[in-house]
Amino acid sequence: MASKAKSVDAGSTPFRFFDNREKYLLFVTTCSEKWEVATRIARELEHLNPAQPALKVFDAGMGDGTVLTRVMRAMHAQFPTVPFLVVGKEVSLEDVRLSVEKLPDRFHEHPQTVFVATNMFYYEAAGLMPRNMDLHGQLNWHSIELDGESTHGFDQQIRNELQPILNEGWQTMTSEKSGNPRYVKPSVVVMYRKDHKFSLDSVIPRPGESDGEYDLVIASQPYQARLPADVKVRNVLGPLSRAIAPGGRMLTIQSTGKDPGMEIIRKVWPNEQPFKTPRHDLLAALKASDYVKGRKLRFLAHPDKQSLFHYGLHVLPNEVASNIGTSTLLAAWNAAVYVAQIEDHRLRDAIADSSYLDATQKAVKRHGGLWFQNESFTVARPPK
Repeated sequence: MASKAKSVDAGSTPFRFFDNREKYLLFVTTCSEKWEVATRIARELEHLNPAQPALKVFDAGMGDGTVLTRVMRAMHAQFPTVPFLVVGKEVSLEDVRLSVEKLPDRFHEHPQTVFVATNMFYYEAAGLMPRNMDLHGQLNWHSIELDGESTHGFDQQIRNELQPILNEGWQTMTSEKSGNPRYVKPSVVVMYRKDHKFSLDSVIPRPGESDGEYDLVIASQPYQARLPADVKVRNVLGPLSRAIAPGGRMLTIQSTGKDPGMEIIRKVWPNEQPFKTPRHDLLAALKASDYVKGRKLRFLAHPDKQSLFHYGLHVLPNEVASNIGTSTLLAAWNAAVYVAQIEDHRLRDAIADSSYLDATQKAVKRHGGLWFQNESFTVARPPK
């Protein structure tokens, strides 16, 4: 039976992705989504043929860095001697901090790495330059040259030098239009090993000199699920498609809602439909847009066997077989509402009684755990 949760028009209040930090971190640590996303992205590497001076990767929302650093490990395994330029877009100060904490071992294993973090918009971040000419003079650009060759040394230097840079450069304000955070000052941080500066000279970006094109563009859950296809194309996929280098690829990953997680959601909100733009619809909208005209791109929806993949909640088998602990139920509920992007004010109504936990327990029992389904699709640009 559905609870007394009220149905609220999703367009009446802007949904802000970073409203609840705890919800995000609980999802990341209790589910295998980051692992599985990184595995799917790594499959794209075999299609890449990087050209001089480096293999260039752009992550259009690096979050806490788990996906990106796992992909960087796979990149090293496939291209151990090729220099890397890795650019991560992220507006959240805390996520940038979590991301760079994972970098010291990457600089140690693959010393020919240049890592860049920026807080700019999708249509700016790839080129590392704000579109508004008036902001060019305010561009907050910093380079950190890492001394030594130990992960401990890199970690200490990144922590000590980066903290004040992030505190200044990653301040945000709330957009009156969307409710999402936006930067106060456009910022870029470039990091590389000082002992490899000479050989990386042509890889290290400088203000105003980036061509904004990448061999691999990663777009994992880059937009609000409920937005229509044309908005997702205009704000995210269109600008990102223009960042694909000749011979490069853009991989997009999004939720499908065809999983036990949505069973929980619909027990509470029976008419909930958060996932309205399946991959075929998005590719059709992108193909019809002005962003891709004249670029001869290939739009690859992929068959289900290649496109779809699952991830799950970390649950011990014996726990599901017997009594499911309250902490596990709360983690499962959190994962379901996080994936479905349910707004906080709606959650307050839903948890007024215990029916949400009953629905969660039944779904976990029925399926022997809790899993979710993602789909992926690729846009490829032919070589010159």
